[in-house]
Amino acid sequence: MNATKVKEAICYGKLPRRIIAASLLLLAGACSVAADEVTDWNHIMLEATLTPPATPAPISTRSTAIVQAAVFDAVNGIDPQYTPIHVAPKGPPNASKRAAAVQAAYAILIRLYPAQSDMLDQQRSASLLGISRGWGAERPESIQKGIDWGQTVADAIWDWRSNDGFAQTLPPFTGGTAPGEWRPTPPAFAPGLTPQLAHVTPWVIQSPSQFRPSAPPALNSAQYTADFNEIKVMGSISSTSRTPDETDAALFWNPGNPPDFWDPVATSLAEMHHFSLLQTAHLLAHVNLAMSDAMIGCWDAKYTYVTWRPITAIQLADTDGNPDTLADPAWTPLLVTPPFPGYPSAHSCASSAAARVLSHYFGEDTAITVTSDALPGQTRSFPNFSAALEEVVNARVFGGIHFRTDCEAGQTLGNSVAEYVIKHSLRRLDGCDWRDDRRCEKRH
Repeated sequence: MNATKVKEAICYGKLPRRIIAASLLLLAGACSVAADEVTDWNHIMLEATLTPPATPAPISTRSTAIVQAAVFDAVNGIDPQYTPIHVAPKGPPNASKRAAAVQAAYAILIRLYPAQSDMLDQQRSASLLGISRGWGAERPESIQKGIDWGQTVADAIWDWRSNDGFAQTLPPFTGGTAPGEWRPTPPAFAPGLTPQLAHVTPWVIQSPSQFRPSAPPALNSAQYTADFNEIKVMGSISSTSRTPDETDAALFWNPGNPPDFWDPVATSLAEMHHFSLLQTAHLLAHVNLAMSDAMIGCWDAKYTYVTWRPITAIQLADTDGNPDTLADPAWTPLLVTPPFPGYPSAHSCASSAAARVLSHYFGEDTAITVTSDALPGQTRSFPNFSAALEEVVNARVFGGIHFRTDCEAGQTLGNSVAEYVIKHSLRRLDGCDWRDDRRCEKRH
């Protein structure tokens, strides 16, 4: 790719993010518009979570929330427009918001992923070089003020969340052996993942159990029977009832983590609507706080009800006391079952939370295209957020890893968490809602 093509790719978002940093070092300031460091570092963050060994989904939602909280409080703290997440807005006058965003993200990521320090150092250098050169270049003293403030905010956010309970060590969780109880599943037969997440201090909601769903259907209920028989047919690795597109959807939504799907939707919509640096930071903070709190609430429910997964339920159906569920000891799901209890579905919890925040900003009927770095080049397009969430549910059922009720309960939980997060956090200081009054946007 020649220099002109690289310039166009950087400026118009056509260059794979893995080589953006090196290209920026060569062409800093070449674009006709200023770079959006909040979006850039969101991309860098997502790539860090996917770098092998990839960060598991429940941990990634906490990590991305920490990063986006630091970025938001750093940018908002220089010229406050919203209530902060944690750090009082005392940024120095004339500090670079762009440099503050870069340093805040970098300072959190270098702690979360020290093994990726070389990559992160290169990205930081490229970003700061871009701020100092070309269109919209900022003065060195402004950049340094921004760096110092971003570090201050990141330190405060890190110290705060380091005491949220996630670091506690619990004994390996192996569930139980009674009918309906979760126990380790093949092929790894690993103990339950991160049981301590059920006790982590949430970001915004009042407690992990605030939106805990009611108990799952009894094993002898009509609902359980319907869920069982649906997934036994549709979720089998050898299913002949599942369409090719349904199989593709199950495979698409399986790799990666919820932020890897929903953060790019957020940034693409922010770009489409010409969001400012602060507006984009605000949006990403809201999306990631909602996903993180939804995952905390999800883990509270998972480790409260401790329900078995379909692979266990189907193979041991002759023990469930339900004459309408027939055992198949050889049944295998399309997807590998994750190592934690089934009810409610984690993907549904986090995805519904993200979608509800995005629909709050842009409207339910917004058409979206979902991508995933875990499956480069593959996309799924939807006419609205509800259609995307419906596919998330079906993808887990047709993948053979969740009963439909797991997913429906997860969506209800995630939606409730998001509603609470929207109402109780990151409010405009002037009380204005730019969605209903475009004068707010002008004042912004």
